[in-house]
Amino acid sequence: MWIIEIYQSIQGESSRMGLPCVFIRTAGCDLRCSWCDSEFSFSGGTRMSVDEVLREVAVYPARLVEVTGGEPLLQKDLPQLIAKLLERGYEVMCETAGHRDVSILDPRVIKIMDIKCPSSGESGKVRWENLNYCTEKDELKFVIADRIDYEWALAKINEYDLTKRNLLLSPVHGVLDPRLLAEWMLSDGLWARLQIQLHKYIWGEHARRV
Repeated sequence: MWIIEIYQSIQGESSRMGLPCVFIRTAGCDLRCSWCDSEFSFSGGTRMSVDEVLREVAVYPARLVEVTGGEPLLQKDLPQLIAKLLERGYEVMCETAGHRDVSILDPRVIKIMDIKCPSSGESGKVRWENLNYCTEKDELKFVIADRIDYEWALAKINEYDLTKRNLLLSPVHGVLDPRLLAEWMLSDGLWARLQIQLHKYIWGEHARRV
């Protein structure tokens, strides 16, 4: 596997926000979202075996692990890594851009699937059939930059009957005021979680390994 970094921090997103978490950031991504905050992960990294990754994760006390990227599903050993983490008693999340097949993952993993909105420039690449493999424990994330994104997200939530799923709406940091997004959601009675990137408010938007 190609790994950019492994570190422990506070989970800044998802329903586990605020909890201690070990992050495994993989290298490589085949999307180029306009607002991406992890461009440093597009290339490079260190080649590590699954066992090497497991040993480094075990250095930290947190029992929550998130595999992120880049795009983790580009790593052929990802299913094996996730299965071994689960076998060791970790709670495991995998954040994916949503354009690659998630059915290869262990069903016990918590999938955080991005649904790319128009401002990302990648909304045409969403793999909608992945919704068939997302269960009640999984989470669907819409990153919102403007009102167009928000209206598009509402339309997709209705089109795919996602109102009973775990929905995350996240304003693009520094672009959309979270208060404005909160007002839209409250006005529409949208049952979804407003998510800010907590780590950026604690350590700053450009900090690494946080």
